[in-house]
Amino acid sequence: MSSNSGNEFTNDSSSSTEAAEKPQIEPIRMPSVEEIRGQDIWNNCAVRSVVSGVMGGGLGLAMGLFLGALDNPIMQEEMTGRQQFIYTAKQMGRRSWSSAKTFAVMGFIFSAAECVIEKARAKHDTTNTVVAGCVTGGVISARGFEEEVMPAIADGFPEIHLIIPSEHFQCGPKAACVGCAGFATFSVLIEKFLDRHD
Repeated sequence: MSSNSGNEFTNDSSSSTEAAEKPQIEPIRMPSVEEIRGQDIWNNCAVRSVVSGVMGGGLGLAMGLFLGALDNPIMQEEMTGRQQFIYTAKQMGRRSWSSAKTFAVMGFIFSAAECVIEKARAKHDTTNTVVAGCVTGGVISARGFEEEVMPAIADGFPEIHLIIPSEHFQCGPKAACVGCAGFATFSVLIEKFLDRHD
């Protein structure tokens, strides 16, 4: 009899340790109506593209302000403190506006291309990122620059614009191909980096 009670005790203790080792399964929570509506709004390609464009513009604005503040005037020794301050403020404004436009367009095009490709393929994978990066890089690079206006300070305070001819800038199909490959590679690297840290 005592051996039977010992077996029962052993069985009870082993079943209690098995129950303790099994992970607890949490019940599935169904999304609320508001969460479903929010997801439907975010799945709209137009909404996603505009939000990405606005966020890109904000990032470009911040970068332009930072980089514009680092610009030094060419004739810094001959300028007063007030002239240097005005020059720096103008540079910050120009750089921030230019960077904001560039990053807004980049964010808008990338997000729109990725969303449309994702909906067409009905998959969310790296191929969408590669194609969207290629489209974005190709469009931005093909546009090129006709001329770039670089402000310079000469003879004290007056501003002179130096025009750099368009022969120094590549644009067209060759630039579009290089931009496509470069931006696609950059997009994949960023996605792999962010996926690794999720």
